[in-house]
Amino acid sequence: MLEVRDLRAGYGGSRVLFGVDLSIRRGQVVTLLGRNGMGKTTTVWSIMGDLRRSGSILFEGREISGLSSYQVCQAGIGLVPEGRRIFPNLTVRENLVVTAANRELVADPWTLDKVVSLFPSLVPRLDNYGNQLSGGEQQMLAIGRALMTNPKLLILDEATEGLAPKIRGEIWSCLERLKAMGQSILVIDKNIANVTRIADYHYVLRKGSIVWKGTSSQLLGAPAIQKEHLGI
Repeated sequence: MLEVRDLRAGYGGSRVLFGVDLSIRRGQVVTLLGRNGMGKTTTVWSIMGDLRRSGSILFEGREISGLSSYQVCQAGIGLVPEGRRIFPNLTVRENLVVTAANRELVADPWTLDKVVSLFPSLVPRLDNYGNQLSGGEQQMLAIGRALMTNPKLLILDEATEGLAPKIRGEIWSCLERLKAMGQSILVIDKNIANVTRIADYHYVLRKGSIVWKGTSSQLLGAPAIQKEHLGI
């Protein structure tokens, strides 16, 4: 579904990515792991078209490296960004419906009712503004907002960062349900126990380069990689 080859990007005159390669098959959950400042978010923004970059980004066989961010979204990639970035002056209901789209005419698309059934905690908050929500509720809303675009690929940057343990558990349960539904997902997170339980494949990033890749069982069997690159 997604093939990234020799991706190079940075900010101004500072290079951050040095030839990143990664791929995601349809229905897979894949992670991008690494300590802070290694280039994970830069990789996400490069895929989404928000940074000047070089290299190849193929999405369903189509080169998208020259597209702008809104065109990447229209192509079928949904983003849950780091920091959530929900609309604070819109209600929960408005945050969800404002992004609603079914460009591929999916037979059973994501709707408001379907999203709140995934996140029932949002039901009593539908008429509250975005800035009135807790951090966990904002993260649920950000995921729901991305799902309302009916993405073929969902990207979550720091999926559970800063959330209470109970809310983190709800987010991981949500991702398990999405995987069972066949949703392709790229997730960035630091919780090795959960990512190795849910994800099919992992890439470890260090100083803008992929230094390790493998399955969950391979990652769990590589304590040296975890200690050296993931801070465990």
